[in-house]
Amino acid sequence: MKLIVRLKLKRMENKKINKILIVVAHPDDEVLGCGGTIAKYIKNGSKAYCLFLGRGKSSRLEKEKNNIVKKEQDILEKEAQKAAKILGISKVFFENFPDQKYDTVSFLDIVKSIERVKNKIKPDIIFTHHQGDLNLDHQITFKAALTACRPLKKETVREIYSFEVPSSTEWGTPKRKNYFVPNVFIDISDTFSKKVRALKAYKSELREYPYPRSLKGIKVFSQKRGMEVGLKYAEAFELIRWLR
Repeated sequence: MKLIVRLKLKRMENKKINKILIVVAHPDDEVLGCGGTIAKYIKNGSKAYCLFLGRGKSSRLEKEKNNIVKKEQDILEKEAQKAAKILGISKVFFENFPDQKYDTVSFLDIVKSIERVKNKIKPDIIFTHHQGDLNLDHQITFKAALTACRPLKKETVREIYSFEVPSSTEWGTPKRKNYFVPNVFIDISDTFSKKVRALKAYKSELREYPYPRSLKGIKVFSQKRGMEVGLKYAEAFELIRWLR
């Protein structure tokens, strides 16, 4: 039986989440996947932090010289900082794992990089990718985040959520074991405009409609999720763990 949990503003006011950590593979994933939700939590007193495991770009610039790749990555990093400021994220952290090549490095190294930031922040909630995404970096990020948050005695993380990233999650092979089936819908009607502003900060990553990662595409995407649960705009998640 499909469980639908709708987290509204009233509930968030009753239960303050102190610290949130967003663990993503590349810059812009955080805005696409949970930008409106993060802005909403922050608005209600929570603190949010974001860890980017990679700086992106390099897989699309393999034929370019190193100085050009670095210049483009520096642009993307500045865009990420600007988007974080718009959403209200307190601090961002950058690792430098190779774009679209997370499977070529030690999985343990990726896990440890998440653990370092997690142990510093001590978050209550983790938001990260979905395991069934087409993007292999996203899949590995999910597995590494889950591994880094093993439910041991002193673990601070009480909730883990997977989000969807347009042009990645819905393009994955729709098999039962890896299909994105959301059971948490968060009303972002009040913060959707902030999500759009943060996405606009990523000028180098935006595409033209009908590409999913476009301004109009994001609006349609958010309206669709909202329509599924009687809201104007919503973001959808899979609840992975919830300790009570």
